[in-house]
Amino acid sequence: MAGFALMADGHTRPPRRDDEIPAGRAWPSAQPPSAIRAKAPPSAIRTAESDPPHARLTSGREPSHKAVNHAHPSPYLSHSRTRHWGCMKRTLSVLILVVTTLSLSAQTVEVAPTTPVTREVRDLAAAAPADVRTDLRNLYGPLAYRLVWIRNSRPTAQALAMINAFETADAKGLRPADYDGGRWQPRVQNLTTDSAFAELEIAMSIAAMRYVSDLHSGRIDPLSIGFELDAAPEKLYRPDVIWQLANTPDVVNAISHIEPQQPEYKLLLAALGTWRGIAADASLDAPLPVVTKLSPNGEYEALPQLAAKLRAFGDLTADAQLNGNRYEGAIVDAVKHFQDRHGLDADGVISKKTFAQLNVTASQRVKQIELALERARWTPVATDGPSIVVNIPEFTLRAHDENGDLTMRVVVGKAAGHKTPVFEGDIKHVVFRPYWSVPPAIQRAEIVPHLEKDRGYLARNSYEVVDDAGVSLGTSVSDDTLRRLKSLQLQVRQKPGKSNALGLVKFLFPNDNNVYLHDTPSQSTFALARRDASHGCIRLSDPAALAAWALQWTPDKVKAAMTGEHNDDYVRPPRPIAVTITYATAVARANGEVAFFDDIYGHDTTLVTALDQRFMKPAQAGGVLMAASQFIPRADAGSPVASR
Repeated sequence: MAGFALMADGHTRPPRRDDEIPAGRAWPSAQPPSAIRAKAPPSAIRTAESDPPHARLTSGREPSHKAVNHAHPSPYLSHSRTRHWGCMKRTLSVLILVVTTLSLSAQTVEVAPTTPVTREVRDLAAAAPADVRTDLRNLYGPLAYRLVWIRNSRPTAQALAMINAFETADAKGLRPADYDGGRWQPRVQNLTTDSAFAELEIAMSIAAMRYVSDLHSGRIDPLSIGFELDAAPEKLYRPDVIWQLANTPDVVNAISHIEPQQPEYKLLLAALGTWRGIAADASLDAPLPVVTKLSPNGEYEALPQLAAKLRAFGDLTADAQLNGNRYEGAIVDAVKHFQDRHGLDADGVISKKTFAQLNVTASQRVKQIELALERARWTPVATDGPSIVVNIPEFTLRAHDENGDLTMRVVVGKAAGHKTPVFEGDIKHVVFRPYWSVPPAIQRAEIVPHLEKDRGYLARNSYEVVDDAGVSLGTSVSDDTLRRLKSLQLQVRQKPGKSNALGLVKFLFPNDNNVYLHDTPSQSTFALARRDASHGCIRLSDPAALAAWALQWTPDKVKAAMTGEHNDDYVRPPRPIAVTITYATAVARANGEVAFFDDIYGHDTTLVTALDQRFMKPAQAGGVLMAASQFIPRADAGSPVASR
């Protein structure tokens, strides 16, 4: 970028052009773009218009001293406590947004351009792709399409800072090519015609709008790939954001306030830089020779190569000594540490599973971190309140409140046919000694086949037949009862007790997936490293501890409720508790380490494909100006009122 800096130095400038905004000049009438409108009914005016500039820039997020919860030491616990009312509220919000959008779009005051350059800016803005076209009109229309990124016939310091952000977007886990990375220096160096000025101006604003949207709330709508995340980040009004970026004295600081503020996101950014450095060492990509099993005190000819990898990954200290090719001592401890970071049994034995993880290249780890950053942008910053987060590939639950953290192992849905969905909810009840109403799919696929072979199956396993009103019809199964169970005219329910599939307590958070957290009589699975074994619900290794945490009860009171005589006992928590079921194969820890996990459901692969499809074909010669029609924006990225 040194070449760009020279163009913003202290050399003599030509006179300012009539189509440029003077340095330090405010919007007409000293109002930002969102205010340059004809009068509208109060109900149609965005709340953000009365906010101070920093509040508009950060899209209505609370100031950083409130938005950043420094008390969170563990991953994922910074999700928003503000929830939608499920699908109904999401649909209602979209309808309100559409109505407001149409109202305010029609009220933008547009001033006719008066110079050849400003007329070219207007024409380019009118021909821009749908995801930015209206925002460009709302940005430039009140200015008579005068230039905001160019002064004295040169790019401003803010423009050069934004260009640097585009060119180094990979440091944020984004792709520079999405913002015309590699195209800016020729544009800046060739500012010799009216067309060149106009094209640089509009290209800057298009790239900046996409960059801030992607950085703020992600490049992919999670709903489009099956992630039911309703707690979306607050939307940006991009004309305001671009105006402020074009006039702020500190572009880097302004950008930092657009990004998610949770500590876990910042840890991921730091980890991304570390692992990019590791990936730069091509010698680490050479795979280790795989043997059937390498146990402590065994011999391994590639031990120096193994040690080099572990040192680079941070598992083996730089001063650790090797004893020839003998696998012992410090390097065994380093392997145990590596196994713990990768969700493996930390026994120091290098089996084929451990070799497979050791031979994953650092560049592949970089990609996992980039995907984790993308997902971190899908949910907003937490402000307060207790929360529960389950990370599916990690098989781990973390609960957090003002008193600290509770962590436990969990079992999630089988990768083959019973995947636990990614979604959000709020715990409404803790249910002690629950009944289990067998889901229809399980009733047809598993219970009925058992009954066809053994009519005593229900009685032996504490099941009973119930009608639509939940009235028990007993455990005997006649031919007619079996027929009605097949057609789902009758249902099967399991009685409360230790053998109940839900154990002695379950945690209800209403959702369309019929998924909840619960106890289980099947305890052996918790000892496994890979724990995808349920029908989709999440089994807890320590449900009593979670019940005590959620209800703020003593362990003795929880035990009494679990072993008492009251069945199906619903208890409402004394405080709202948000639950997020998430999916991340890279987790940055506070000590600088990164834990990596297998993509058990293939969601990483799906996300990579979705990101690759944002551009249907490579950018053409004109970059965002010529290839913009190939850009596939997020479904919510083109709002003239608020764009994510």
